[in-house]
Parts: sequence; structure tokens; C-alpha cells
Amino acid sequence: MIDRNSIYIAALIFGAFLIGFTISGCSGESTISGSPAKSEEHDYQKQEMNSNTETAASPTAASGLDRELRETGRSADRYAEINENPFLETSRAPLSTFSIDVDTASYSNVRRYINQGSLPPKDAVRIEELVNYFDYDYPQPIGGVPFSVKTEVAKTPWNSNHKIVQIGLQGKNVSLDNLPPSNLVFLLDVSGSMNEPNKLPLLKNSLRILVDQLTSKDKVAIVAYAGASGLVLPSTSASNKNEILSALNRLEAGGGTNGGEGIELAYKVARENFVAGGNNRVILATDGDFNVGLDSDEELVKLVEEKRKSNIFLSVFGFGSGNLNDSMMEKLSNKGNGNYAYIDSNQEARKALGNQIAGTLYTIAKDVKIQVEFNPAKVAGYRLIGYENRVLADRDFNDDKKDAGEIGAGISVTALYEIVPFGGKIENPGIDELKYSKVTPSGSNFNDELMTVKLRYKEPRDEKSKLLSIGVLDRDQPIESASNNLKFAAAVAQFGLILRDSRYKGTSTFQNVSALASAAKGNDLKNYRSDFLVLVEKASNLKTRS
Repeated sequence: MIDRNSIYIAALIFGAFLIGFTISGCSGESTISGSPAKSEEHDYQKQEMNSNTETAASPTAASGLDRELRETGRSADRYAEINENPFLETSRAPLSTFSIDVDTASYSNVRRYINQGSLPPKDAVRIEELVNYFDYDYPQPIGGVPFSVKTEVAKTPWNSNHKIVQIGLQGKNVSLDNLPPSNLVFLLDVSGSMNEPNKLPLLKNSLRILVDQLTSKDKVAIVAYAGASGLVLPSTSASNKNEILSALNRLEAGGGTNGGEGIELAYKVARENFVAGGNNRVILATDGDFNVGLDSDEELVKLVEEKRKSNIFLSVFGFGSGNLNDSMMEKLSNKGNGNYAYIDSNQEARKALGNQIAGTLYTIAKDVKIQVEFNPAKVAGYRLIGYENRVLADRDFNDDKKDAGEIGAGISVTALYEIVPFGGKIENPGIDELKYSKVTPSGSNFNDELMTVKLRYKEPRDEKSKLLSIGVLDRDQPIESASNNLKFAAAVAQFGLILRDSRYKGTSTFQNVSALASAAKGNDLKNYRSDFLVLVEKASNLKTRS
């Protein structure tokens, strides 16, 4: 009988030959509210320059293919295509509904591209993840609600005829001492493709940071997967940290990637050690190169979607470059009631698994949805900036069976709308102006309100949602007079519009981004905002040279 791994290795070698042959022979881009943007997967071929984290590949076929791609200056990183949300007419689509998203992977991945000397492919840029990478000074919630809601309105920095609206959610802070006990299963990719300094070694360092935060009430199991999956460490009390770290240190990379089999085993171990009232979570760390096992990506996503019904959450951490399957990892975290972060450095590991460990591990609200109703007497049209793959049908807002995003302890979530005021011209509406549904201002149209924001959420162990509703008053303030929260979020969004070369970028420039962000640095204790300014300057220089 022919061994499956032999077939896999032979296929990879043949694939590498075909890629090399192709390279040597070559020289030489109107919807309604609630209609999700089209999403397709693309393999990007990009330049990777000045990387100090990549070394010669190991003898395995998978890393040999990685080396082939690097030496030719090409990459097989995969991203889902993003079709930007368009402007919608309020008279035809007064409601906008979407799921929140706490992922931050896009920002650190974009940073990796820029630091290595190239601008990212546009579909690597998810603007909501850039904005949500940063903390904002939103108020802590009061009463029994697990998060606060803060809104603000100002002139749009890149189009003075429009307004920008910020919706900010702030999860309640929970100290590590007050976190419930955690039942964690580390599901670790040790396939050949992980045999790079910025993959398995960085993964180990990252999880050491996490383990160091745990207490005796927590427990950890380790499942490793490559051509086959196995239990490296049974569920072990975090009081035995040396035993956990020793198991981590023994891991080595090699073989194919059977992600589906590993996920099955990880959820089985989590279920067997389930802690009632605790934090039960699988932590998947991988480059996302699921190339052995289930027949399709869709089957893997469906598997995770089914497993979330057991009230076991999923966090996904991506590593490395060259064959990063960003599209798959984002899908898994979205369907697994979890979050997705990309770890490009030890500094990022300390942020995600050290400074923000409570938010990473402890969910305070799940299935959080936002529905905005725009006042047609004040708003001619609007555009949700980002969240393209989180748009929901309007009817899904009240459907508790529809999955949505989660908020972790102490985590902030930001959404931005660009508003066309009443009487303004909507760019590319797709159809001619309607005659009979045109609305004129009147005293009965709540003329002081721009819009109403409604939110639905569930407590982590409940299946029935709760409703919040907040009216947003219109304001005419210039962006310079806005809070640091809105100014900085708008600057980051503008940065994303430029990187995407968005049709909606208006007068955006890197210089304008830098000026607005500099004015909104505030109390930048961890230097994240200062680092953003450095990144903007690097991107500007790359753009000038390109």
C-alpha cells in the first residue's frame, strides 16, 4: 500500500518543479444593505525584501518549496478578495447590519510587509482590523451590561462634504485574578512548512508568554499535528509550568499538515476536560497551510462551525510568510467563536498573549451584532468602512441563531461610517435618483438625530440575546476638534484606504494620515501609536520609490 505522506511529498516536489518552470519561462485587477460582499481566494505573488527572519529551508519537501518561492522573490500567501462596501442610499436601504470583529491580524501582517520593504497586496488590508488593533479611551461599562457604547460625529478627513461617525464598544476590564479557570488546548502545527525561525520557534516563544500568565486554577493540554496528530501533553495544571514548557520545547517541525484531524482531537480533549462556568478554548497556532486531511477548506470550516456548539471557543494565531493562508485562518476564527491575530515578532506576542491575555482568553459577550437605522432627513447615503465579510442581512439582527462576533475582557471594538448629509451627492449610487421615495426634512423626522444604533449580544453561556439602542445626534464639528479616539481611528482608516488604493480614498495622503495621527497620540504608554507613525513614514517612502 502506498504511504499517503510519500504521495504528498512527491506532489510537493512536482509542484515546486512546475513553479520553477513557470517562473523561468515568464517575463514580465450596486448592492443593498445586508448583501455580503463577494469573497474569493487569491494567491498573491509579491516581492519579499530585507527579511531578517528567513533562513535556508530544512530538507523537508514543504520547506523546500518555501525556499523555492523565496529565492524567486515570490510567495503563495493567500487572501480573500475584498470588494469594498459601496455608498448606499438611505431612501432605499435605511438599515445597515453587521457583526462585530475583534481580529487584528491584518495590521501586524501589513506591518510585516512594510518592514520587509514592500507594500502589501490590497486584499491583505482589512481596514476594520487595522482600526481595531489599537486601544481607545472609551468609558468602562456601568451596570450589568458587559460593554459600553460611545459614538461621535465629525467632518470626514478625506472628504470635507461628508461626515464620519465612530461607534466604539469597550469591554469591561477583568483582572487576571478574577478570571474564571481556563481549560486550554494548544493545537500546534508542527508540519514541515513551520520549520522557519518566524514560525515554530516564534510560536514556542509566544506560548511561553501565555503560559507564564496562567495560574494554578488553569490547565493546558497540547495537541500537535503534522502528517498525523497526537496528544503531546494531557491536560496539566498550570501549577506544573515546567512540565508544560518542557513539552513545548520538545516539538520539532516535519511532515505534512493534517489540520482536520488535529482539530478533531483538540476539541475532544477540550470536551473531556470541560470546566463548567470556565473558559474552555482551543488555541490554534499555524501558518494555515492545511494541505492534507479533509477534502476542502469548506469541510474544515464546517467542522469548526459544528464544534462551537459545544461552547468551546477558538483562538487562531498565524505565523510566518511564504505560504500564509490568511483567508482560511480568518474563516476558522469567525466560525469558531474566536479571534485571529498574526504574530510577526516577540513584541506582538507580548501584546496578544501578555498585555491582552484577558481579552484573548475570556469572552464577555458573544454573537454581538450592530444594526444602524439612518434618518433620511439627515442622511442621503452612507458607507460602512471595512467589515465587508461581516455584513449581515437586516433580518439576521433579530435571529438568535445567526452567528456573530465576540468581545473579550478589556477589548475595544470600533466601527466607522462615512455619511453623505441630506442634499449631498452620492458617489456611484448605481441607479438613477428615485422620484417617489425622496424624503424632505420635516419636524416629524427626528431632525436632531443622525441615526440610531442598536446592538444585540448574548452572555457567554446564554443563547437568548439582549438589546441595546442608542440615538446619535448630528454634529458639524471639524475633524480637528474631534476627540483623540475619532481622530486616530480616522487616521488609521485613511491609511488603509491608501494601501488599498480605494476608490473612496478622496484626498487621502500619507502626510495627512501622519498629521492627524500625530495630533491624536494621547497617552501612548506602550508606543503602539508612535510605532504606527513610523509605519506610515515607511509606507510613504515605499510608495514614493514604487
